[in-house]
Amino acid sequence: MPNTAADLAQLLARAERVLARLEAWLPAVPPATDWDAAIAFRWRKRGDSGWIEAVPHPHKIELAHLTGIDEQKQRIEQNTRQFLAGRPANNVLLTGARGTGKSSLVKALLNQFAPKGLRLIEVDKAHLVDLADIAEQLVGRRERFIVFCDDLSFETGEPGYKALKAVLDGAIAAPPDNVLIYATSNRRHLMPEYMAENELTRHVGNEVHPFEAVEEKVSLSERFGLWLSFYPFDQDVYLAIVQTWLDALGVTVKDPDAMRRAALQWSLERGARSGRVAWQFARDYAGRQRGGKRK
Repeated sequence: MPNTAADLAQLLARAERVLARLEAWLPAVPPATDWDAAIAFRWRKRGDSGWIEAVPHPHKIELAHLTGIDEQKQRIEQNTRQFLAGRPANNVLLTGARGTGKSSLVKALLNQFAPKGLRLIEVDKAHLVDLADIAEQLVGRRERFIVFCDDLSFETGEPGYKALKAVLDGAIAAPPDNVLIYATSNRRHLMPEYMAENELTRHVGNEVHPFEAVEEKVSLSERFGLWLSFYPFDQDVYLAIVQTWLDALGVTVKDPDAMRRAALQWSLERGARSGRVAWQFARDYAGRQRGGKRK
């Protein structure tokens, strides 16, 4: 007569080994988001699983330190205040010259309004297809969220393009009222534009009918209610930005003329007069002077 207890034990042991193998193939359960751990977050992805991860030490920038973009600062600050107050507000597209403060402005808004409940979630372009899943996790939360897409541009056929269009305006489900999208790009229409597409534009009487490819590219940027354009800085604005950052770093300039000559030489070597170049010069100058505070 077979040993029933021994057979059962052997069967259970084999089942446990099979389950252990299966668990190794199954995706890990995404960690729960600790919303109290930070004011900034990022969307992380492993395989098919995604989760919102806290960023404990975000880059803190003060609005007062951003020089030469007063109009852009005023408009996006007003839009953000409306959003925080629960009033109608727009998704924002910040476009223009590199290094002119587009990303810094969004980070400064977080630093300014975090005490009033503003939170930021950074989403990489490759993960824009998950925007609907991200928004679903934010429904009903008391915080107000900016989904931040930095340095955004698309090539023809990229899946994130249509996902972003749908979340902005076009999906059957309305976006949560506590979520806005702020995106930066060097391209106003976010996609490359080719001369051949313009050549296919039709003229009917006095009306211009753009080629469908052109219409498609314009349709994404049009879904952002607020456009902010950023332009290269002239010499005076560049030097003013340098001085602002030196003040922020606690540097006392003993020879202003020599400092200005060094700042201009720095910009010539880099081929640009931008806020980023001014910040880099200020850090270098502060370090060499040994008088600046760490920032």
